[in-house]
Amino acid sequence: MKLLITGIVALITLAVGFWGCNDLSRTTYSGSDYVMFSDTLSMYPVQDSEKWFEIPVVATNICDYDRSFGVEVDDKASNAIEKKQYVVESNTVTIKAGERVAKFRMKGVYENIGKTDSLSVTFNLLAKDENIWDLYGTRTRVQMQKACPFELSTFEGYCLLTSSFFSAYMTNTEHRLLQAERDKTEDNTIILHDFFYKNYDLKIKYDPSDPLKPFVEFDDQIIGSTAEAFGTIYGNGKLMCTQPVAYDSYYNVCQKFVFLYNTIYVVGKGTVGTYVNILEWISDEEAEQYKKEEGL
Repeated sequence: MKLLITGIVALITLAVGFWGCNDLSRTTYSGSDYVMFSDTLSMYPVQDSEKWFEIPVVATNICDYDRSFGVEVDDKASNAIEKKQYVVESNTVTIKAGERVAKFRMKGVYENIGKTDSLSVTFNLLAKDENIWDLYGTRTRVQMQKACPFELSTFEGYCLLTSSFFSAYMTNTEHRLLQAERDKTEDNTIILHDFFYKNYDLKIKYDPSDPLKPFVEFDDQIIGSTAEAFGTIYGNGKLMCTQPVAYDSYYNVCQKFVFLYNTIYVVGKGTVGTYVNILEWISDEEAEQYKKEEGL
């Protein structure tokens, strides 16, 4: 659920041996006793209002007594509203005797976060000056975004395609109205009928395994003919598309869209170009309106 942005170099050292505040009959470390959040920046996709999001609080030393620290919200560096868009389990975090790590826990309120909201909250760990490592400080920022449950049916039905390919090779086209259908033979796969040209479909596969990486992928496919695209036959006459290595295609369930990159090429002749495609799923009523007003 969590993307680590800033690594704490000290944590690597911690794994090597045990450090102590007092005599615990272990190898000890004579340096300062620092405490900090392990992550200075985290991404939190809010999928429901039940699961807690955990941020480790780490100490450089092991002690033979409990250590408690307060946690406060930095209101000036936050735009999420406490007790409305998120709650914290406790404003105190305790590192137990003989341990180096405790968990500060919060959770988003799914129902009160909008589909397009970009929220963040900054927490400050209240520690004595001698326990603060200036290199890392005592703050952590959590960025929250609503992550609607993945349902392939979200991406069935009518969708509106806008593409940079149109301005290059289909200059009379502003957008296309497509029918998207579930592939009955492959999981999490949608067939986009007549993607650029009639009778040439594009099949894309969704990866729902990680809400922080909602990627879309596809195999190399025939997407048209060179005769229709260029007015003449090049190579074998087939216009192919592939995934560009430099860009990731992704989807958004809440907003019902796919942002798709594809590279068009002709076997034996070379690359035509890399294009951006935006697919927006719309209702049947909206689709009928486009048909009437724009003749799609």
